[in-house]
Amino acid sequence: MSATMAAALRGSLVTLVKGLGGPRWQQLASRPLSVSAGLCAPEAPPARADATFKVTMVPGDGVGPELMTAVKDVFKAGDVPVEFEEFHLSEVQNMASEEKLEQVLTSMKNNRVAIKGKIHTPMEFKGELASYEMRLRRKLDLFANVVHVNSLPGYNTRHNNLDLVIIREQTEGEYSSLEHESVSGVIECLKIITREKSRRIAKFAFDYATKKGRNKVTAVHKANIMKLGDGLFLQSCAEVAELYPKIKYENIIIDNCCMQLVQNPYQFDVLVMPNLYGNIIDNLAAGLVGGAGVVPGESYSAEYAVFETGARHPFAQAVGRNIANPTAMLLSAANMLRHLNLEYHSNMVSDAVKRVIKQGKVRTRDLGGYCTTGDFVRAVVDNLRHRPVY
Repeated sequence: MSATMAAALRGSLVTLVKGLGGPRWQQLASRPLSVSAGLCAPEAPPARADATFKVTMVPGDGVGPELMTAVKDVFKAGDVPVEFEEFHLSEVQNMASEEKLEQVLTSMKNNRVAIKGKIHTPMEFKGELASYEMRLRRKLDLFANVVHVNSLPGYNTRHNNLDLVIIREQTEGEYSSLEHESVSGVIECLKIITREKSRRIAKFAFDYATKKGRNKVTAVHKANIMKLGDGLFLQSCAEVAELYPKIKYENIIIDNCCMQLVQNPYQFDVLVMPNLYGNIIDNLAAGLVGGAGVVPGESYSAEYAVFETGARHPFAQAVGRNIANPTAMLLSAANMLRHLNLEYHSNMVSDAVKRVIKQGKVRTRDLGGYCTTGDFVRAVVDNLRHRPVY
């Protein structure tokens, strides 16, 4: 019986191959049989409605735990199908160890998506130069930090209707943790720039611009002084730019870039830069649209995505006072849902947040209001189910 079934199966396979035809069969046969390729395919259907996505949550320091509570409250109210694996990792609260770091890394590698607050790095040197924040980025190879600076309708600033993207390389540069005292009273701090990572972040920036329909990429540098290090970064960006003729490419010196952002930020579209410059520009640009409390951010590797606030501040002076603005973290959470293909839930959360800000009745202190974190979260929850009538 089994031999008969095997023969029938072989016959069916032969018929199938003949039906496909030579070229079509070769095309299918040449495709790699990898799980990741299947998962990344654009035509892959989203998970079934009753599926629950596991996400790693690292609240971090300062107001991080309060902001994560806001995210959990909004997700619960909106029936968002996400389950959090929560880990408390902190260098200033004695909750950091190699074992805890490995637990966080294992969870992130399994889930591939995480949301985190700022893990504060103490300034005192305690024998380890690399902070836990930096070690997380390196072990997961989170090379690209993306901060979309977008004006919030209803909240007026000096420059309204801003829409620019800052892309920062965050695994090398000045944050390489390579410092030593060569002789007494003389410290050498090494800035590492490599062609491979410079080209990688440049390609990421141009691919992002292409995918999002952006028109221009500007490389930010200080090659007039650091002729070899930033010179290599600038050269790498220019080489990659030649592969994208439809996207305009410019470069600008970091100090001039800061002034131009304050005077006329509308001239910029996508900016790409090394590590330290990115940190500075992220914070400057966040200040243009309302501050650290309103700008979301995300970091990517080839396999993982970590969602966080765009301007990373622990805001320690606000701990326990119920005054932190959860807008940035909620918008980051909405971006995370979009990354998980939960488009409906993503729009529901982001629309509710933006609607509360546009109405102007509930605002935290950083936006000129008197409301608490809890007031803002309740207003967002009340707006989750609201849909405009056309």
